[in-house]
Amino acid sequence: MGAEIAKIASTKLIPGQGPRSKSPVFVLGCGRSGTTLLYHMLLSSGNFVVYRGESNVINLLEPRFGDLSKTRNKERLLHAWYQSRLYTLTGLDREQIKEKVMAECRNGGDFLRIVMEMMGQQQGVQRWAECTPEHLLYLERIKETIPDALIIHIIRDGRDVALSLEKGGWIRPFGWHQTQRLMVAGLYWEWIVSKGRESGRKLGEDYYEVHFEDLVLEPRETLARLGNFINHDLDYDRIRRVGIGSVSEPNTSFRSHTAEAFNPVGRWRDKFPPGELRTFECVTRKTLEVLGYSTAPKDWHPIETSKLKSIRMLYRTCFNSKLWVKANTPLGRFLVTKNLQWV
Repeated sequence: MGAEIAKIASTKLIPGQGPRSKSPVFVLGCGRSGTTLLYHMLLSSGNFVVYRGESNVINLLEPRFGDLSKTRNKERLLHAWYQSRLYTLTGLDREQIKEKVMAECRNGGDFLRIVMEMMGQQQGVQRWAECTPEHLLYLERIKETIPDALIIHIIRDGRDVALSLEKGGWIRPFGWHQTQRLMVAGLYWEWIVSKGRESGRKLGEDYYEVHFEDLVLEPRETLARLGNFINHDLDYDRIRRVGIGSVSEPNTSFRSHTAEAFNPVGRWRDKFPPGELRTFECVTRKTLEVLGYSTAPKDWHPIETSKLKSIRMLYRTCFNSKLWVKANTPLGRFLVTKNLQWV
């Protein structure tokens, strides 16, 4: 991490001006939608804290340890956090963090702000960003505890997302749907994207949507628009030159010297089994089209739609119920991991 910070410092940056120029930025979206790529672009642009990980504060730590205005809960959080990669990546001194957390922390937003601001002081930068995808489900809590937060929701074609989620083994359908993992991945994508958009619309000018495909295929124009939203200089050439993490890995726009360019856009056209694609588009068609993604003609879907509607309702109810219990009841701590070693 030290080398990355030095590389950023060696290039000239014209900092943003105005009230939004120091606001924290949350890069959120359904998993496998490009959150890490965009986050690394922000870090490569300069004047952002370099933290190469997902904090998991609002979605995991706060539900797990409860009311963080209570001394005992803060002590339990710190004890577990110190044993994890989440702490190791910060490079901060334990006692200094503990002193500040015990004095100032009242909730998950406070904890995240304290850690990031301390890292900013250590690295000599004024701003921080965060990229835990699941935080998309907690926009209200984020804005409640970090009022000046700016939200970027990155959206990717659900067919490409589903392929990636299924390949990574992140989808766990009910036992009787084990052969329909791509469809269940699509239902999850549709649900979390819709929840994020619904919550985001309530945030007015503090919420912005960007499509992964635009970021990859038209990076200069897309970054310019994003830069206006967060009031930050997102210079494409500088970002490529610094090249933190995913920015330097092969893709259409940020790796031009490979023998064969890797294109992460529209892979579903070659990779999606035709029969499963028909089912997938039948259950997610409306959302795909609302988001601007083309689908096959309706008469290409000769499927028993009543059964699929029941399946869709089942999973949406399951997703919503789990989220509500996790966010609103003491049982929430049993729905998050007790072991922070893997995050």
